[in-house]
Amino acid sequence: MTTRSQSTDIAVDGARLAGTMLTPGSTIPGVLFVHGWGGCQERDLGRAQQLAALGCICLTFDMRGHVRTEAMRQTVTRGQNLADVVAAYDHLRMQPHVDPDAILVIGASYGGYLAAILTALRPVKWLALRVPALYTDEAWDAPKRSLSREVLDDYRSRVLDPQDNRALRACSDFRGDVLIVESGHDPLVPPPTIVSYRNAFRHTHSMTYRIIDEADHALSSPACQRAYTSMLLAWASEMVFGARAGGAPGSAGATQATP
Repeated sequence: MTTRSQSTDIAVDGARLAGTMLTPGSTIPGVLFVHGWGGCQERDLGRAQQLAALGCICLTFDMRGHVRTEAMRQTVTRGQNLADVVAAYDHLRMQPHVDPDAILVIGASYGGYLAAILTALRPVKWLALRVPALYTDEAWDAPKRSLSREVLDDYRSRVLDPQDNRALRACSDFRGDVLIVESGHDPLVPPPTIVSYRNAFRHTHSMTYRIIDEADHALSSPACQRAYTSMLLAWASEMVFGARAGGAPGSAGATQATP
């Protein structure tokens, strides 16, 4: 990476020392992590550190209703959490060395659902979704905790058309690169939900699909955690370094992975 140097003075005890400030010569990609319902930024920090080592500026955060604001868990709505995601995105994009045209958003479960909707509101170049959930468009401003599990299970058991759902409509308009990761043993986000997402991405630059055969929804096994991290880092490296080299990332593909 090229650097830019600038002379500077350092004040000390009434004197000034000559110095040189070296900063990145160009902007670099930004990465936003969006955790799932009941999750927290702590779970994303390890992967964020590894992506930062690749030369990205990463941001993790806790949505309202989680960690310090857990008291809001019973009342927070999807609309409020989407506003949290938009605010976090805007905070990342305004950082001095972040390339505003090179933002990667990584979302899991509920966070994947919100990340998909974000693409209709803000520019996103790369989108990584692990077990992205789906929710009905109805009761948008109702407390998220009050949504019927029975209704959601039935809703997610059907393959939906993009016009049937706000998140899927956003996916159908997305033009960037996508990674979708499915868990092989996931009763919360079953295969029809993943199919709905895959079908919705009709105009992407590229789409990559992966499945971790033995994984549950939460990636409870350390081996499944490692498998997901490996998939995410390999894909993100291809996207980021491909963009820096001016080349085109790989085309769509589907792979099963057994940890």
